[in-house]
Amino acid sequence: MSNIRKAEALSEKQKKIIAGIAFGLFLVFCGAVGWFIGRPMIAFVSEPEAFRVWVKSHGILGEIAFIGMTVFQVVIALVPGEPLEIGAGYAFGAFKGTILCMIGTFFGSLIVFALVKRFGIRLVEVFFSKEKIGSLRILKKSKKRDVLMFLVFFLPGTPKDLITYFAGLTDIKTLNFVLFATFARFPSVVTSTVGGSALGVEQYKTAIIVFAVTLIVSLIGWVIYNFIIKEKKK
Repeated sequence: MSNIRKAEALSEKQKKIIAGIAFGLFLVFCGAVGWFIGRPMIAFVSEPEAFRVWVKSHGILGEIAFIGMTVFQVVIALVPGEPLEIGAGYAFGAFKGTILCMIGTFFGSLIVFALVKRFGIRLVEVFFSKEKIGSLRILKKSKKRDVLMFLVFFLPGTPKDLITYFAGLTDIKTLNFVLFATFARFPSVVTSTVGGSALGVEQYKTAIIVFAVTLIVSLIGWVIYNFIIKEKKK
């Protein structure tokens, strides 16, 4: 009987070791992808004219590639999203650019949610500090959690990447989360794509106004977010 128990214990230990190795390899993969793909990708999109020429020369494949870039940005949270959104407006125009960003965000958010459900807080800690994660624990207990998450995604200037990863640690319904993470982001996405589109048609004054208003609204959103979090901690 003791031998059976030892065998079972050994089996469990082996499973943990395998899981640890798999998770470690996943971390290395994320780091490598972020470094070798994320950095060049953002550098490319940050050259809007070259990006627009590339997109036009590839037709629908360029649009599909951009959706893939957006999915990548959402999953690898270390990659900033604003350059992609501005690049989308510049290359595709405000309307199509916004649609492509929303599609990529939808699939990226769904992937993140599934991954966090599978790997738990260990995965979240790859991209965010324990302090930042801890600051959101109140959302697990709040009766108005869904409303708060919607507001975080809706307001510009809030840590959307952090919330996207944190949501998988809660019991929020998958459909609710994906709707929040996608459609509630609309104001943040559309301001960037509209600004990028204005740059694309050389309406620099309009672009400056759009980005200035976005900055002001983002600051207001950041203040509101921090106020809500502090109030919920009391």
